[in-house]
Amino acid sequence: MSTPTNHTSSDEIVVPPAPGRRRLLLAAAAAVVAAGALLGHGMMSRARARQELTHWTDEQAVPTVALAKLAPGRADQRLVLPGNIQPYQRAAIYARVSGYLKSWQADIGAHVKAGQTLALIDTPDLDQQLAQAQANLATAATNARLAAVTARRYNALAKPEYVSRQTLDQQNSAAATAKTATDAAQATVRQLEAMESFKTLTAPFDGVVTARHTDVGALINAGSAGTGTGSELFEVSDLHRVRIYVQVPQVYSAAVRPGLKATFVLPQYPGRTFAAEVVSTSQAIQAGSLSLLVELQADNPDGALFANAYCSVAFEIPADANAVQVPATALIPAAHGVEVAVLGPDDKAALKPVRIGRDFGDSVEVVAGVTMQDRVIDNPPETLQTGDTVRLANTAPPPKVAQARDQ
Repeated sequence: MSTPTNHTSSDEIVVPPAPGRRRLLLAAAAAVVAAGALLGHGMMSRARARQELTHWTDEQAVPTVALAKLAPGRADQRLVLPGNIQPYQRAAIYARVSGYLKSWQADIGAHVKAGQTLALIDTPDLDQQLAQAQANLATAATNARLAAVTARRYNALAKPEYVSRQTLDQQNSAAATAKTATDAAQATVRQLEAMESFKTLTAPFDGVVTARHTDVGALINAGSAGTGTGSELFEVSDLHRVRIYVQVPQVYSAAVRPGLKATFVLPQYPGRTFAAEVVSTSQAIQAGSLSLLVELQADNPDGALFANAYCSVAFEIPADANAVQVPATALIPAAHGVEVAVLGPDDKAALKPVRIGRDFGDSVEVVAGVTMQDRVIDNPPETLQTGDTVRLANTAPPPKVAQARDQ
């Protein structure tokens, strides 16, 4: 058996040997590792960017605040409040009898003395009532005299027993009844005479006529204030000394006591200052205004002070050593009053109620709730609550994450 022999023809194509499987696997593994490394790096970069963005967002949610500049309370405790000037005495003159105004002798601004005539009232009805009462008195007096004479005669006849005891008692009773009727008629006459005296309106004290509400011929109805009948005819005011009424805020009520000196000015007397003194207080805080009614008195020798005039009263009250002056922008209105936001050592805010004293416009005086050592936040955010974390305006800002977001 013969062995086949390989023959190579000049027309055949020679194919190079194929690469080994091991080289192919190594190349594929290298490509997979490179792709995985690139993908992992991208995923880690994005996760880091998201974490930094979340941290940046949380940092931005913390409000940035500034501290208010506190100052000690002002040493001068000058409290200026509006006041109302009233006469030392005031009397509204009403008519006690009805009729027509016959004449008046004092007009507004007239200085009158006690008992001086202000006006005369014509009372025809009252005059007729008095005339009738006088006639009734005369009749009663005549009847009383006759009854008394008759009773004496019967008493004289009773001794010899010419008349019965019953008849004697009747005559004595008739005499007593007539006497009582006379007394009643006399009382009616005196009452009407007293009413007749009210036809003349007089000044009750020395003063000035500050109002006149009637004129000659006007119908006058008897009455007084609060009765719903009649009307005020004159008003007389005693202005030799005046009373000044001021509503003092409750926070200063303890400092304004009788004997405290004060000054006041009026717009019609620029540059002129008047002296006054606190004489009494109402000893009651008004519920609506939370203020104390205070009365001052001042002399008025030259009549420069008018009734019902407005004035500006300045009190010199003792200073409060614990008062702190706080900017008005630091105040937070609350349902129960006013609060301020105080920054604690842990950079967390705390809302504290305060008590306000004087208001200076751009700042207020806090008399309780804040000390000079407190760090008060100026212009606090509306949503700020106790326990919220804040950042001071001069603190370094959080790191930027722009690059992290771009990766």
